[in-house]
Amino acid sequence: MSASNKPLLPGSMLGVLGGGQLGRMFVHQAQAMGYFTAVLDADASSPAGLVSHHHIQKGYEDPQGLAELARLSDAVTTEFENVPAAALAALAAQRPVSPAASAVSVAQDRAREKAHFVACGVPCAPYAVVETAEQLAAVSSDLLPGILKTARMGYDGKGQVRVKTAAELAAAWDSVGKVPCVLEKMLPLALECSVIVARGADGATVYLPVQRNLHRDGILAVTEVFETNLPPALIQQAVEAAISIANGLQYVGVLCVEFFVLQDGSLVVNEIAPRPHNSGHYSQNACDVSQFELQVRTMARLPLTQPRQHSPAVMLNLLGDLWFAHGDTEQTPPWDEVLALPGTHLHLYGKREAKRGRKMGHLNITAATPGAARTTALQAAALLGIAPF
Repeated sequence: MSASNKPLLPGSMLGVLGGGQLGRMFVHQAQAMGYFTAVLDADASSPAGLVSHHHIQKGYEDPQGLAELARLSDAVTTEFENVPAAALAALAAQRPVSPAASAVSVAQDRAREKAHFVACGVPCAPYAVVETAEQLAAVSSDLLPGILKTARMGYDGKGQVRVKTAAELAAAWDSVGKVPCVLEKMLPLALECSVIVARGADGATVYLPVQRNLHRDGILAVTEVFETNLPPALIQQAVEAAISIANGLQYVGVLCVEFFVLQDGSLVVNEIAPRPHNSGHYSQNACDVSQFELQVRTMARLPLTQPRQHSPAVMLNLLGDLWFAHGDTEQTPPWDEVLALPGTHLHLYGKREAKRGRKMGHLNITAATPGAARTTALQAAALLGIAPF
């Protein structure tokens, strides 16, 4: 086995670009497996930086910060898709980096992302690239009504405008500063789902069970995962499409592929996230291998084993709004009452200030049956002031 393919065993140092909650959960998992960790993030109180062995308080493009991360780390990953691809490329000149800058850069640009889906033979919504006035004028009326999305830096519903007419489209493009965009045709959606895929440097691929998702205001609110949550044929199609997308990118790491299920039962891919994902958080308590352990294994070149879900699960996203359920004065939610419910697992991200719309944590609910998990999740939602689902 060559040195480049040799596993990094516990005791090695794993570095991560980004200090958010995904980095925090990666750090916790890596440390549980015996690894040391280093985080690069300029925020002195970043969730991951607070719990890591090393916290380099520099920006993602700071040459000194990148040099220090490379010096400390035996391998590097990222927890945030908008980390500059150039920073990943610079690190890759010195250390193994997963996912690669080439893969992250595709996920950072909706136009390149759509083109990759097409190249992989995976259906996506009809779309047009809008980068110039000429392209705007040439948009087919068949794509309306649609959603105009900025090609870069959009997440959680940001950088998106719904348009019904050519005039609304022109106004929307103007409102986002005439930056490069993608116009997607609006399709009749039945539901949304996602697949977490882990692909090793040797091309080995494993995946978590397909997740059924509910979004509210563009942000994931609820994920439900159990054997009967989706038709078997649809599950197989989603898994095969996700693996095809990962293979096409020569991806190494954990990748989330999000899908729309249309009212006619067909499946179209929406977007990819080159990192662990909210919809995979349930795996921390419902599977024998979580998405964060898969992230450790892929970057450390450890063997990948197919995860097994041992309990039906529901995940509730906990936004900062819950701290303001009774007005503008911040109040701690009733965690004691929530944790009195069987099968509840609370994960808070260590953020010192609650803000409306800010991801503060998540609650995993596991049970012996899907019905029991859903019943308990609804009880927890009622206690927290989360709308029923």
